[in-house]
Amino acid sequence: MSTLPPQEMEKVRAILKREPNETELGIFNVMWSEHCSYKSSRLHLKKLPTKNARVLVGPGENAGIIDIGDNVAVAFKIESHNHPSFIEPFQGAATGVGGILRDIFTMGARPIAVMDAIRFGPLDDPEHGERNKRIVTGVVEGIAHYGNCFGVPTVGGETQFEACYNGNPLVNVFALGIFKHDEIFFGKATGIGNPVIYVGAKTGRDGIQGASMASEEFSEESKSKRPNVQVGDPFMEKLLLEACLEAMHTGAIVGIQDMGAAGLTCSTCEMGSRAGTGLDVDLKFVPQRETGMTPYEIMLSESQERMLLVAEKGREEEVFRVFRKWGLDAVTVGTVTDTGKLIVRNHGAIVVDIPNAELADEAPLYDRPHGVRPYRTAPMEAPKFQSKDLKADLLTLLASGDLCSKRWIWQQYDYTVRTNTLAGPGGDAAIVRVKDTNTSIAMSLDGNGRYCMLDPREGTKLLVAECCRNLSTVGAEPVAATNNLNFGNPERPEIMAQLVESIEGLGEACTHFGTPITGGNVSLYNETLGEAIWPTPVIGIVGLMKTAAPVTIPFKNEGRTVILLGGYGSVDDVRFGGTQYAKAVLKTVWGLPPALDMDYEKRVHTAIREVVQQGHAESSHDVGAGGLAVALAECCSLGIGAAVEVKTSMRPEFALFHEGPSRVLVSTATPEAVEQIAAQNKIECVRLGVTLKEQLRIDGLLECSVKQLQQVWEKSFEEMLQPAHV
Repeated sequence: MSTLPPQEMEKVRAILKREPNETELGIFNVMWSEHCSYKSSRLHLKKLPTKNARVLVGPGENAGIIDIGDNVAVAFKIESHNHPSFIEPFQGAATGVGGILRDIFTMGARPIAVMDAIRFGPLDDPEHGERNKRIVTGVVEGIAHYGNCFGVPTVGGETQFEACYNGNPLVNVFALGIFKHDEIFFGKATGIGNPVIYVGAKTGRDGIQGASMASEEFSEESKSKRPNVQVGDPFMEKLLLEACLEAMHTGAIVGIQDMGAAGLTCSTCEMGSRAGTGLDVDLKFVPQRETGMTPYEIMLSESQERMLLVAEKGREEEVFRVFRKWGLDAVTVGTVTDTGKLIVRNHGAIVVDIPNAELADEAPLYDRPHGVRPYRTAPMEAPKFQSKDLKADLLTLLASGDLCSKRWIWQQYDYTVRTNTLAGPGGDAAIVRVKDTNTSIAMSLDGNGRYCMLDPREGTKLLVAECCRNLSTVGAEPVAATNNLNFGNPERPEIMAQLVESIEGLGEACTHFGTPITGGNVSLYNETLGEAIWPTPVIGIVGLMKTAAPVTIPFKNEGRTVILLGGYGSVDDVRFGGTQYAKAVLKTVWGLPPALDMDYEKRVHTAIREVVQQGHAESSHDVGAGGLAVALAECCSLGIGAAVEVKTSMRPEFALFHEGPSRVLVSTATPEAVEQIAAQNKIECVRLGVTLKEQLRIDGLLECSVKQLQQVWEKSFEEMLQPAHV
């Protein structure tokens, strides 16, 4: 049954000049779904910067591509698998990894890194806590299973908890691959008469209408749609990767596309549309693992580990030979034509006859109402509060779900496979080296739904700034970005206003910091029973650096000077309300995000990169969630503490726990050199104190043993996951 609204049904009839049959209606339904067509966001995504000197391929292909020198290119992208991960956490998350990996190697690149940004309801939620624990466990196991079996390192990410994700967890997965410039492939069906070849796993009934399901809110009925969740096989995908890359190197392949959302439907019509050609396929040739499948089921199945190729006519056997070697199906299912149409036959009888361009490129485009205030769930006014025990507050923050160590998660990931990982999970940015060059790639993912709920535009700008700062703390220069925009129902003007404000903030910040968007994902309708998630853009930025031993977060030696680059920052009552302190200690949220001066922030990035690249930093860590006190505590994770003095007129809670941007903690044996670099970049540089053994002392405010800090920080997450006592 169609879920197309009446005006879209009229457009379908006008395109076909007749009534669609069941299969055609299903095809339009998935291709014009929000998940595939971006019909609510396309208009606004055009506001994003997408080009610079490094961008080789921008939005519109399976993944963006940038040039990193030495004739080497990098493909990267982020995608969401939110709805499936609520229904079936393990398979939903696992197939999210599988899907983003195919986006990378369908471009011709070999995947070398994965990261994840995952969000759940609180583990101590009185009503939903036990379910949230099961979802966390399933999602982490699914990501670990697929990545580990496939043989790609999961090198980092982030995990956060908010009540708004109770019925709608977010699973955003980023992947990155490398290749030579002359190895880039595109998803185009070129060459009239060329064969269309299906390769990989057989088609089953799993995932049918999955793209449509991901474009709807959750209701009581839809919360149990297990058949819409695909089942992944990472071992099969590993074979598919090797076979595809080997087949590409034969020179016989002219176009390739993975079968992701909407399966065979998406790959056929998009390949034809990009090339301005038609495809004529017969479903009798499609390898099937179930009997009696209808054309509707075959075309809309989202079975995993499948690709569609277009080869040069007469060279089919070269392709078949490669796939036989890897034990995979490879069969010609159709031909490229000059009709511009998607013709689908079932044993010769035409069951689909749709113009490719109208189906793939002329989906409805909505300028949805958004001229209202973005929806927010917090007051503006600050409550009255005063800390009774700053040490207890710090320990509360370190034990909180957002800030505690996520070792339990990343220990399940093989983050060193392929031996390229220089800095893995737990740091400000992950780093992988590019073999046979002097270049390494740094990656960071960031999101903060709380700040974006308070102000979507300013919250998104802060995310871009933090992501670039994370890269700069390891010495990398940010060069390009991808984004995953997770929002509620765009048909509600107050939600659409969130999306528009966030996109415009993203455009402003990416333009300022020189990180064009090369592609990404929009995930809307993240609502359950009418309750929307907070606006949650997730930003992934790639940076470049010379290969060297990484500078990491922990203090390494006693007697080093601790410096705060960027100074203490500033804050007031209103701009303190989105902090982790407000959330974890005061149990409330209010006000506005911290103020961001993008010019000053950019100068801080330049300064810390120079400090790291010139060898003046023994440790480097951005001051972010939790503020200065939490950043200091995180720097104590190897057992070296510090004695510091915070000289500022701010009230103690603000001085220690405000989250104003543009600040980096450095420990150094050459403080004068750091101060000189700061002065050259016209930023503040404060000597806080010195490193020492076993204690963190913030004079006059708090004192704590490093051992106690470590125990609280390291053990809290596992304790949260324990079943509640009955």
